Amino acid sequence: MTVSTPVFEASGLTKTFGEVTALRDVSLALAGPSIIGLIGRNASGKTTLLRHIVGLQLPTRGGARTLGVSTDRLEHEQFARIGVVPQTPSFIAWMSVGEQLRYLSRFYPRWDDGRRSFLLDLLELDADSAVRGLSTGSLQKLAIVAALCHHPDLVLLDEPVSNLDPIVRDRFLKLLLDIVQEDGATIVVSSHVLHDIESTVDWIVCLDAGRVAADAALDDLKDRFSEWRVEALTRDLPDRFDEAFVVRQAVKPPRSARLVVRTADADLPAFQRAHGADVDVAPLNLQALFPILVDQGRD
Repeated sequence: MTVSTPVFEASGLTKTFGEVTALRDVSLALAGPSIIGLIGRNASGKTTLLRHIVGLQLPTRGGARTLGVSTDRLEHEQFARIGVVPQTPSFIAWMSVGEQLRYLSRFYPRWDDGRRSFLLDLLELDADSAVRGLSTGSLQKLAIVAALCHHPDLVLLDEPVSNLDPIVRDRFLKLLLDIVQEDGATIVVSSHVLHDIESTVDWIVCLDAGRVAADAALDDLKDRFSEWRVEALTRDLPDRFDEAFVVRQAVKPPRSARLVVRTADADLPAFQRAHGADVDVAPLNLQALFPILVDQGRD
């Protein structure tokens, strides 16, 4: 990502736990205002990277800086500009939702009670509810409110919609677009629910086995690949297509096939002539792009 003032920078970041390498030579620069989708398979390093951004873990090798400060030197000034929604939120059980939020407000100079009220209403969360009685989904809602009330410059969301019902999930994803516009924030969303975040994110960082497999604008990634739906016209299709620009294929000989191609390298008219076929070109969604990005990152 080309940036002028990144909110997070990693240079050669490597993190090992004994014999396990969770991050491998990761170099990134994340900036906003934007919504960045952090995607990858299980154990790809997503949560480890998020923990490095806030200094909960430090690199074994390489360096990392958040809001211009080395992550081993982050202090209250930086933490007051960050909002985090972890996978498993934890709050003070004996407090009510309202009491918990009032307690947290003391740590954030930019805390906005107006936004607090708005978010509680939007997410359908009762300020009088006891924290100890909240469902998993309501705990996630409370974490979202706590992370956004202080107009953070950097927001880290680790699987933030996994326990939300479809109506609240849709409201939340639309809210992220408003937060970017209102606060100029950089929002990093780590999620396996790719069809949910696709309409929201504008940049993709894909990790695979701790390495960066992709780091690009979502629109650029979509432009790199397309799906060809091939139907035979004048002759049978081959069992396999050998064109170098074909990166994935599912052939149903002799009459039809679905191919994923590198758009820039593909010569559609020549392909149609060579195979006596009609081709319908379609874009790929993020769900379909994901395994391709992982495979390309291993080349």
